[in-house]
Amino acid sequence: MRALSIRPATPADIPAIAAIYGHHVRHGLASFELDPPDEAELARRQAEILGRGLPYLAAMLDERLAGYAYAGPYRSRPAYRFAVEDSIYVDPSMTGQGVGRALLPALIAECERRGLRQMIAVIGDSANRASIGLHAGFGFVRIGTLPAIGFKFGRWVDSVLMQRALGPGDATLP
Repeated sequence: MRALSIRPATPADIPAIAAIYGHHVRHGLASFELDPPDEAELARRQAEILGRGLPYLAAMLDERLAGYAYAGPYRSRPAYRFAVEDSIYVDPSMTGQGVGRALLPALIAECERRGLRQMIAVIGDSANRASIGLHAGFGFVRIGTLPAIGFKFGRWVDSVLMQRALGPGDATLP
């Protein structure tokens, strides 16, 4: 049995995070970036997320970084301050081993602990059944599709929007 654990990500994880993210930028539609950012930029982004008091998690499988997840601000306007957007990336050699299924509920729990109320998933490519299914399995509801909103790999790509309440959601005031 392989040992999977979740822990807070640290700056020491940036090289592995850069390798994972770089693969997804170069070969997938989960990110709409066209060129992978370097380690310095990813370290800056991680520091910004952590500086906002938001969670940034690492999944370890047999002592190797197998994936990571973080919650970033959904939008910058102050009225959105209780809403976050989740991002989850798994090492391509470790897909299908429960890494995403471990990261997402841990991220949800960390966001709830921080008093956040809504989580949005912006999923690149409406054909991304794995990500759509993962989010649906943890209570996300599909709230819309932005057709042909991105252009990558010589084709138009949709974004699927999914949403999930955190904690009491909108049932009480924050």
